[in-house]
Amino acid sequence: MRAAVSAVDDLVLHAPRVLGFAPTDRIAAHYGLDPDDVEDHLLGYGARGWVGTAAFDGTSGWFVTAEGRAEDERRMAAELDRFGARDVAVAAYADFLPLNARFGRVCTDWQVRPTRTDPLAANDHTDRRWDERVLRALGTLGRELTAATAALAGRLQRFDGYAARYTSALARVDGGQWQYVAGVGLESCHTVWMQLHEDLLATLGIPRGAED
Repeated sequence: MRAAVSAVDDLVLHAPRVLGFAPTDRIAAHYGLDPDDVEDHLLGYGARGWVGTAAFDGTSGWFVTAEGRAEDERRMAAELDRFGARDVAVAAYADFLPLNARFGRVCTDWQVRPTRTDPLAANDHTDRRWDERVLRALGTLGRELTAATAALAGRLQRFDGYAARYTSALARVDGGQWQYVAGVGLESCHTVWMQLHEDLLATLGIPRGAED
């Protein structure tokens, strides 16, 4: 069975929810869409009050409003039912949750290395054994993430690519580009992970706080 392809109008509304805040070209690139087509859809959604525009740190982009989030969740729920993918999405999310908890701890270990005098001391990356342990954990999580999302990616095409993007970021880390562990504004392991998390929440209509 080939993975189902989401409707373009659904993807255009869903992308800024997943990305958080993004210009038109980034939204288009995320799903391989035509930028002009994406812009037309976004302008229409803006007129409906589903998306808005803002400028941040010298960059302008689109964000989803509360009304847009509700509409996006309605569309994602309808898509799950249309393609018979609800059970596989629920299973993927259940597999993801324990990985997510571990990922949070690993990211903390990358940023913080406690000392005898300061339990919250910043990791200055001088302890090679500490960092190597963290990087091994990131690699293990990448393999487990691939397994956890494989069935869902095989059912819904828009979930295909998360595991590969995570692996690509990890390869950059292995090459010495440490910013690809948790850097903001680039395709870091943390960025990819957070986007997948948001995608699962939006797809299943789960409020983020409900996980706690």
